[in-house]
Amino acid sequence: MKDEDLVGLLAVFVPFSLMSIGGGASIIAGIQSDVVGVRGWITAREFVELFAISRAAPGPGTMLATLVGWHIAGWTGAAVASLALFLPSSLLCYAVFRLSNAHRERAWHRAMREGLAPVGTGLIIAGVISLLRLSEAVLLSTALAFGAGVLLLLFPRLSPIALILGGGCIAAGLAYPFFG
Repeated sequence: MKDEDLVGLLAVFVPFSLMSIGGGASIIAGIQSDVVGVRGWITAREFVELFAISRAAPGPGTMLATLVGWHIAGWTGAAVASLALFLPSSLLCYAVFRLSNAHRERAWHRAMREGLAPVGTGLIIAGVISLLRLSEAVLLSTALAFGAGVLLLLFPRLSPIALILGGGCIAAGLAYPFFG
């Protein structure tokens, strides 16, 4: 582990922490671009694998930062990346809440809340597109993502368990010819 690695992790994750409008999913594309494309710390395949582990593990989906930090600089890197991603945005959210809570009935406050919603949505969509591009089965992944989106639009109260089970059955059916 080098000190440059820890400083690099701070340089990557602190800015993403402060611009994660819409939650952790909104910064996936940026993280992928920075750690795979710009810095070359990990390959595209490693990124997809770390992303899959972060989504399968309990806890926040942005545990991806912890896994990237661990991959780069071991346990110290995991701690640095996690703190760099979670601490600045947490402090900022607390400060903004404290300052704006007294003004929540004002028009500017409502406009700010409603204006930031599409920004968060767009950032999340960018993350999905980034992950689909990294996938080896681009057409299949895109079709499955589109199908899941259509299902959620048509049946907004559909249980996540049903989606998971349905996706698992589809994946098992598609994998059967290769492994069965």
